[in-house]
Amino acid sequence: MGYWGYYPPYVTVAKKKAKAAKKLKQLKKKNPDIKPILLEGSRIAKTWWGKSWNSNLEEYADYRNRIGRGRSYIRHGAVLDLQINSGKVESLVQGTRSKPYSVSVKIKAVNKKTWKEIKSACEGRLDSLQELLAGKFPKALGEIFTTQGKGLFPSPKEIDFSCSCPDWAYMCKHVAATLYGIGARLDEEPGLFFKLRKVKMEDLVTQAVEDKTRKLLKKAKKKTARVIADSDLADVFGIDMEEAVGSSKKKAKALKARSKRGKTLISVSKKAKGKAAIKKAGKKTASKKATLMKKTKPPYDTVVGIVRRSRKGVNVASIREKTGFDDKQIRTYIYKAKRQGKIKNKSRGVYVSS
Repeated sequence: MGYWGYYPPYVTVAKKKAKAAKKLKQLKKKNPDIKPILLEGSRIAKTWWGKSWNSNLEEYADYRNRIGRGRSYIRHGAVLDLQINSGKVESLVQGTRSKPYSVSVKIKAVNKKTWKEIKSACEGRLDSLQELLAGKFPKALGEIFTTQGKGLFPSPKEIDFSCSCPDWAYMCKHVAATLYGIGARLDEEPGLFFKLRKVKMEDLVTQAVEDKTRKLLKKAKKKTARVIADSDLADVFGIDMEEAVGSSKKKAKALKARSKRGKTLISVSKKAKGKAAIKKAGKKTASKKATLMKKTKPPYDTVVGIVRRSRKGVNVASIREKTGFDDKQIRTYIYKAKRQGKIKNKSRGVYVSS
């Protein structure tokens, strides 16, 4: 006997699919923006994010014996609409009645402490959003993301749901189908996972890039005996090096030291060649230095100049072809220029003048 004193008549899978397809057609006439879950083949999820979502739910004892009730529903197209928003999922699921049931699933945001630990774990391990969304990252990161209670995926206590159906079960078939539907939708749009959990996926990649840049800058500050100071480079090659942030006193000392070196060179030259030779050599040197200073720019200014002169925008590869600089060097200059407000992103990986 069923819950209501009788067993419902058996309905074949073909009839269930036909009923769902008919109702979907009706709903689309009223609302063209509905987003049904339509599977290709028998697999509910194929990508890392979709599979991990479903596996996470199935690993909890609270859900393991109940979530399976929704597999057949999602496979025959019963999830007629599924909308993922910040911390909430709403769906329409076709059941035994003619009118679809309304399901609401609320999911708490990722714990702040957990998110901070995950961002720290991603330090230097993610190079782009494309790799993150494609699930192409070290296995160790995947294990961190899926750790029960401490990863990105929600535990049962972080999930609350309701359904308009009369089924009194803790998790009805319509809720179970909706939870599987989320995994299927993440196959198509993995970025929705971060929206659902109320965190910014860009933080994982930005944090990694910022940490890399910070380490590079930290290493650059540690000078060895083989490294020539900027002021010495300016004298040797006759070019203006990029000025570091400093006080006017430091600049004055540098100018004074440069002046003394110049006087010493002139004194030695006087003894060797005489006043006439020094004047002639001085004019020639000054002329060469002025010409070289006009032609040669610091790498940072070169990169910023290329970006600013481009109307349509340029990417790192284009800048590398024009300058010969390596990608890490170019990205460091771009990051600095963006922070200074000199350039901005026109689109992902393409930069223009601010």
